[in-house]
Amino acid sequence: MGFKAVIFDMDGVLIDSEYLYLTGIHRELQKKRPWVREEDLYPSVGMDSARNRELMHRVAREPLDNLEFDRELEEIYSLFDDVCYREILYPEVPGVLKSLREMGLKTALASSTGMEGIRKVLRQCGIGDLFDYVVSGEQFRESKPNPEIYLTAMAALGCQAGECLVVEDSSYGVTAGVAAGACVAARRDSRFPFDQTGAAYRIDSLSEILELPGIAGQTCAAL
Repeated sequence: MGFKAVIFDMDGVLIDSEYLYLTGIHRELQKKRPWVREEDLYPSVGMDSARNRELMHRVAREPLDNLEFDRELEEIYSLFDDVCYREILYPEVPGVLKSLREMGLKTALASSTGMEGIRKVLRQCGIGDLFDYVVSGEQFRESKPNPEIYLTAMAALGCQAGECLVVEDSSYGVTAGVAAGACVAARRDSRFPFDQTGAAYRIDSLSEILELPGIAGQTCAAL
């Protein structure tokens, strides 16, 4: 039995956004706080907004009740409002999504990013109609590594965990996919120290998932 659906993360999987965000935030924080190192922000990759806020306060050495720092963070995040997502979309993405649908597989997007941000990416990149279901981590009490976002996507697609391939990159995302019982393909990124231990496959391009055994109609088997 092969896969019936492929569920994708967004940042770092469909768009090369994570390093752009991280380096930009680091640059802005360092203007007032020179002790903040880029590696201090690595754990933020793949985090939901609530835990990300806690991390930012911690590395900036600001108490959680410092609302002025929250406003500063909002100003920093607003610097990314004008990002052109078409320019950082991995070039193989549209073709891979179309191929999966032509092969009869369902597709979903499950991202920790807020729904407004997800819709902006899908609209700019022109790939919104290539997903059967889209879900945001903000819809849950806990996002990744909690597997609920993936379990919800599987239910919406009408598929069992063993019938789904999850495509991730971050430690949180891989953990969530594995905990949901799915077969996970992890996109490598040497810029981050991700723990992708639980992934069945490591890939450098989304094009590689079209050649995986489960996509070809066989059961998932680790390489």
